[in-house]
Amino acid sequence: MGRSSGSPVCRGGFLAGIKIQTGKNINIFTEFCMNTQAVLFDLDGTLADTALDLGGALNTLLRRRGLPEKSMAEIRPVASHGAAGLLQLGAGIEKSHPEFAQWRQDYLAEYERCFDCDTVLFAGINELIAALDARGIVWGIITNKPHTFTHRLVPKLGFASAPAVVVSGDTCSRAKPATEPMFYACAQIGVAAGQCVYVGDAERDMQAGRNAGMKTVLADWGYIAAGDDTGAWPFDRRIGQPLDLLDCL
Repeated sequence: MGRSSGSPVCRGGFLAGIKIQTGKNINIFTEFCMNTQAVLFDLDGTLADTALDLGGALNTLLRRRGLPEKSMAEIRPVASHGAAGLLQLGAGIEKSHPEFAQWRQDYLAEYERCFDCDTVLFAGINELIAALDARGIVWGIITNKPHTFTHRLVPKLGFASAPAVVVSGDTCSRAKPATEPMFYACAQIGVAAGQCVYVGDAERDMQAGRNAGMKTVLADWGYIAAGDDTGAWPFDRRIGQPLDLLDCL
């Protein structure tokens, strides 16, 4: 996956991998760590490993259509892009295709049958949430996943504590990378965007968080393709595992 050597990395300690040269840099890092009152997360590929169920629905649909199935190695890098990304991968069907709406409807019908079969939290997520709770930091979810799935899946995932807010892809008039879901979440929890950190694994996550005035953290354990130019994404930190976030707060 693409990396930027000039981007701060929180891994194995607050300043791990970071070359500090000036007092100005130190002030930037201090500012990042201070005044965080809430951490908001993407869902698919950040909090939960949903690829098996997303991919399972895709392969069932492909079999029905007489098309070859895709391997998990092919599915994982595009899983965060939802139905649109998976349909493009599996059948070459883009949003502009005249049959896209029908393909999407059929895909979602298949996903309905298995959306909670094999989805689990990534290792370290509950430990991270427990640590946030201990620090008095609110946590919540902002996802592009439709509400019809989100509101049923989240309670089944076994989080250490309940999220203070859950914003789905159709909660607001526009989904990420638009900022509406970000500001909606802030309003619901009563925390200003500038006091929030947003963690996600996709470019749209970083764009939405940055444009809303939040600090942004890229989750390297998520669904990132080898060809993604992550160095060009607007993140403030990137971390290799969930508990590394604690070194950034």
